[in-house]
Amino acid sequence: MPDSTATDAANPPADLTDPADLVGSADPADPGNGTRGSDFARLARRITQAGLLERRPGHYAVRSVLVGAAFAGGWAAFLTIGDSWYQLAVAVLLAAVFAQIGLLAHDLAHRQVFRSRRSSEIAGMLAGNLAIGMSYGWWMDKHTRHHANPNHEDHDPDVSPDFLLWSREQAAQSRGLARFIGRRQAYLFFPLLTLEGFNLHLSSVRALARPVVKRRGVEASLLAAHAILYVGALFTVLSPGKAVAFLLLHQAVFGVYLGCTFAPNHKGMPTLRGEDKLDFLRRQVLTSRNVRGGRMLDAVLGGLNYQIEHHLFPSMPMPNLRRAQPIVRAYCEELGVDYLESGIVDSYAQALRHLHDVGAPLRARAGAPG
Repeated sequence: MPDSTATDAANPPADLTDPADLVGSADPADPGNGTRGSDFARLARRITQAGLLERRPGHYAVRSVLVGAAFAGGWAAFLTIGDSWYQLAVAVLLAAVFAQIGLLAHDLAHRQVFRSRRSSEIAGMLAGNLAIGMSYGWWMDKHTRHHANPNHEDHDPDVSPDFLLWSREQAAQSRGLARFIGRRQAYLFFPLLTLEGFNLHLSSVRALARPVVKRRGVEASLLAAHAILYVGALFTVLSPGKAVAFLLLHQAVFGVYLGCTFAPNHKGMPTLRGEDKLDFLRRQVLTSRNVRGGRMLDAVLGGLNYQIEHHLFPSMPMPNLRRAQPIVRAYCEELGVDYLESGIVDSYAQALRHLHDVGAPLRARAGAPG
């Protein structure tokens, strides 16, 4: 993607520890890079005047009670049903509940729920580490870097070449398993998502050895407690075969749910490399895609279907994103900045077409049909 000549291009501070510290702050006079009067600053004034950065404690109180009740109800059903293959239905139910807890932890990390960093961290570790076995500190560090430079291949960990390749440049440099998967990655995308739950747990444990997790002792204790309670419950109530089946199905559906929540937002959108620079507003808007839908979709995706608004204002409470959308879309039209919004099916189709296109040179080189 070509460089932009926009005047306020700058990266956010390198020592960010919380996504809410990103430039989408509540201060309309400071877009985060010291340039007053920038395109983003003018948009931020409109958003602030509309009151859309104010906390929504009632929404989060109700949402937390509902998700907590679903979590308790799911495990109550698990204990009531006992050693039965009907437990596979409970596994699917709890996978959806785990994903909803993950989405709530996402909002906590962005300080959408509490203004206090300490309150956000305590609630985030209880939701992330203890409830679903995902390190809050590791995920927050990773997600902060994503927000700072979305779809930048050198800085965004979500588009780093691991098993999947996100650009033809990555494909040209790929080796081994990544190259093999890259040839057929559009077809393998959803099957690979079944491993994402396991990947989150493994990455969380591995992160405990790195300084990105600041409260390693607390996080390690909570992760260990989750593992003991989770695995202990499965193998105490179920026979070994059913316990393994429950675990595999539960983690697979959990991974697919989370992957399907985040995949439509940036995959298939322009990527940046090297010294490519965009001002903050364009960096967030041009690399993001909104997903069209009603309030049910808002609940299922945790509001991340308003990805453009979320990236511009990370600390904006989830229920305000819907109200911010017409303001942001109209402003982008004023500036002539492309604002992409797709239906849910089309968003996945765009992402899969992009993955298939990235793998085309690898298929041609291997002599496979194009």
